[in-house]
Amino acid sequence: MPASLRPGDKIAIIAPARKITVPEIALAISTFESWGLEVVLGNTIGASYNQFAGDDAQRLQDLQHMLDDDSIKAIVCARGGYGTTRIVDQVDFSRFQQHPKWLVGFSDVTALHCHIHTLGLESIHAIMPVLFPKVGTAPSIETLRRALFGEEFIYTAAPHAFNRTGIATGQLVGGNLSMLLTLTGTRSDISTDGKILFLEDLDEYLYHIDRMMVHLDRSGKLANLAGLLIGDMSDMHDNAIPFGKTAYEIILEHTGKYRYPVSFGFPVGHEPLNLAMICGRTAQLNVNEIGVQLAYC
Repeated sequence: MPASLRPGDKIAIIAPARKITVPEIALAISTFESWGLEVVLGNTIGASYNQFAGDDAQRLQDLQHMLDDDSIKAIVCARGGYGTTRIVDQVDFSRFQQHPKWLVGFSDVTALHCHIHTLGLESIHAIMPVLFPKVGTAPSIETLRRALFGEEFIYTAAPHAFNRTGIATGQLVGGNLSMLLTLTGTRSDISTDGKILFLEDLDEYLYHIDRMMVHLDRSGKLANLAGLLIGDMSDMHDNAIPFGKTAYEIILEHTGKYRYPVSFGFPVGHEPLNLAMICGRTAQLNVNEIGVQLAYC
């Protein structure tokens, strides 16, 4: 577990995937500074190479530099998009393993969360700077602050008709469903056995969701879970001939044969309420008729 932040600590903001400008993250910078942190911007902030924040070499160098700089206590990814998997295999994590620090982000950053999990280290799946100005994100930002500074918290969620009740304990793993499928068979692939898996996705066709859930099941990643959290499936699309099921109904179908607790509608993903999840930390999930509770052990 990386050390909790303290006022005066230095954090870095980088862009390992899609490009972004300084004005787009101005609110995040001022927010971090209001927490007493010193913000360092990576060379990828403001850089541009087609849709990327610089070419692969530049994005790799920026990430590597921040991982190796012992004065940096946390690395916050400015945004997602696409591009992290293009560089992750070239990253040298050896110094990072000796001197771990928090890495923050979600969506495309799922690639880094999973890779870091294979090294036995924790990371934070949470809102990113580009989204700070969005309406309704203040609670998400607060959960990120609490996670970074090591404050205790318990999450609750409303009941859902598709929920399966039960209590589970295991390490939290997961993130973006599409990215988890992309990582299958690579050095960043994670084991889900005995763990609490959380899933979210954005801008996918419903048949894609079905195909990905079939693959997760066929690859054994659903069979031996301790528990399952289904977050937001935002902006889903359908074909002219409808698939016939919603994203949640698709997931319900592919998990219905298992007996571990499942929570649908858990607030994580591409919506304003995106709770910070500490990947790799052991948690207890309690799903009952009243609602859902997730607490770290």
